[in-house]
Amino acid sequence: PHHCASGCCGGGERRALVTGAASPLGAAVSRELARAGCAVIVHAHRQLERAEALCAEIRATGGVAEAFGCDLTDAGATEAALEPVLAGGAVQVVVHNAGSHDDVPMAGMSLAQWRGPIESSLTGFYSVLRPLLLPMMGARWGRVVAVSSVSAIVGNRGQVAYAAAKAGLVGAVRSLAKEVATRGITVNAVLPGIIASPAVDAVMDAKRIAEVVPMRRAGTAEEVAALIGFLSGDGAGYITGQAISINGGMA
Repeated sequence: PHHCASGCCGGGERRALVTGAASPLGAAVSRELARAGCAVIVHAHRQLERAEALCAEIRATGGVAEAFGCDLTDAGATEAALEPVLAGGAVQVVVHNAGSHDDVPMAGMSLAQWRGPIESSLTGFYSVLRPLLLPMMGARWGRVVAVSSVSAIVGNRGQVAYAAAKAGLVGAVRSLAKEVATRGITVNAVLPGIIASPAVDAVMDAKRIAEVVPMRRAGTAEEVAALIGFLSGDGAGYITGQAISINGGMA
């Protein structure tokens, strides 16, 4: 496998799990960690075939990758899906990228529209991490990165539930960081701003992006993945409990 200059994953021994890896950002993070020498465990829920294709792509370039599927909002099903994963040893890097949003003003928001983002971001964080924490603590080295959002700090019309979920991740990260710091485990949140993707392209044109982003462009999934790759490596061992923004100066 290829190794990045900073030794992100510290060699091929380390295993990295990425949730929501079928998304453009999840795929970019999976590629980044594979390039760093991690054996990547790629999670998807409804788009498992896309995760399988990503694994095939990573393996074709000399990396190590396997896919698994589960609904992260179901803690029991997630724990069961992680059993065969843990049979292969501790997972040292966890990137919780899975999430959902269903933008609607709160006055017209259904309970399901409130619960969707909360469950995927927050219950998902609990479901995937809880079974992995004790083995990670036993290994005395670990990296946890949760993908939050600029919405967590600036808010956005129609995103009351999404912003609440993403802000909740920051609180969870700050607290968990204190619980595991003595075990060589760091826990951080990354807060992307407007990142180019089919979903963003559908709702924002270049002119609108230039109006709201001081750098006058959208970020790329690869730029966010590079930050997550750094936080997942040996060089970031003294960075923990942080919420790191990557948003072109929006906030």
